[in-house]
Amino acid sequence: MTTTTAPAASARYRDVFGVPEFRTLFVLQTLRVAGDSIRMIALSVQTFERTGSSLTAALVFCAEMLPYVVGGAFLLSLADRVPMRRLLTGFHLLSLVVTVVLAFDVVPLPGMIALILVLGLFGPVNGATVQGRLPALLPGDGFVLGRSLFTMTSAGAQIAGQAVGGLLLAALTPSGTLWLAAGSAAVAAALARFGLPDVPAPGSGSSGVARETWRVNRLLFGDRKTRGLLLAFWVPLSLSVGAEGLMVPYASGLGRAGEAGLLLSSGAAGMFAGNLLIGRLIRPDLRDRLTLLLAMLTGAPLLLFAFHPPLPVACALMLTGTLGLGYDLPLLRRLVDATPERIHGQALGVANTGMMTGQAAGMAAAGALGDLLVPPQAIALCGAASLLSCLVLVRHLR
Repeated sequence: MTTTTAPAASARYRDVFGVPEFRTLFVLQTLRVAGDSIRMIALSVQTFERTGSSLTAALVFCAEMLPYVVGGAFLLSLADRVPMRRLLTGFHLLSLVVTVVLAFDVVPLPGMIALILVLGLFGPVNGATVQGRLPALLPGDGFVLGRSLFTMTSAGAQIAGQAVGGLLLAALTPSGTLWLAAGSAAVAAALARFGLPDVPAPGSGSSGVARETWRVNRLLFGDRKTRGLLLAFWVPLSLSVGAEGLMVPYASGLGRAGEAGLLLSSGAAGMFAGNLLIGRLIRPDLRDRLTLLLAMLTGAPLLLFAFHPPLPVACALMLTGTLGLGYDLPLLRRLVDATPERIHGQALGVANTGMMTGQAAGMAAAGALGDLLVPPQAIALCGAASLLSCLVLVRHLR
């Protein structure tokens, strides 16, 4: 008699939110992203009022992201070697102290940037600690749904945090707004200390933090399977998202520069919808089979920008392309399966660090390309490069 195995069912929201520790981590993630967004916009306004320099204000706005790759290269092993409750409590206390110092508005500009850089240095460790805990809390398909929830919530909390920050700045001074961001960090620190269980760290090691980080990174990149999964996660996404760096000049070419935000928000809406669809509504076995097609979807609609579509069509193309960004969910599930539990935090931290670095590099490259070609052609080339990378990495995307 022949027996068949029923396809694995998708995890449900009530399954993941039924885990108390996941709920705590979810709230911590929301508090962190919203608080960071409020702090960054308040500091940017404060800096502009001091200096009158748009460049300096922009530098302060993105300063926390600048050392991300350094933290990812030298500190990520902390995510697997320090107990989660202690590490997350320490990170949010650091955020609280930095924000309180900045709220007094007495630190000169170089000191302000230095404080933000120190906080950003430990950002990837915080993210890797949270992400590395998810596979143990949410086995199987629960990890995919939990990861998609974090992606959607981070985007929503960032948008809401910036919107709330703008409203607060209209009613309060930048310093007053920073005190509210400090309050968010204080709540997060208390929640991490008293709301999380005191579980031991999954890994250990007697070598230094930087040496251990490099040792595990060499293992990840020395293994053909994990190296291929990381490249498949980074390259198509970075090349397609790089086109977002050309949305302002593209909208300017249509005579509607002020509506570039519509193009970018369309992309954000597509990413949100794609993570919802792929993370929750598609069965795990079908999701795995669709990974290659979803990755190709991120670049294919960009090819049509070569025909100079009007704004409504361009928005629809952006939304369609970013629907495919959820292709990273099954890849990360495979990365977790391919690595020992003791280095899950660092493996996922490396994936996130490379993603952020790759997107920044992709936007910079697209901007340089935009100086050589008209924006529609440059956007189409980004799409073509993303599609080509999918074909090169087809073995790992299938």
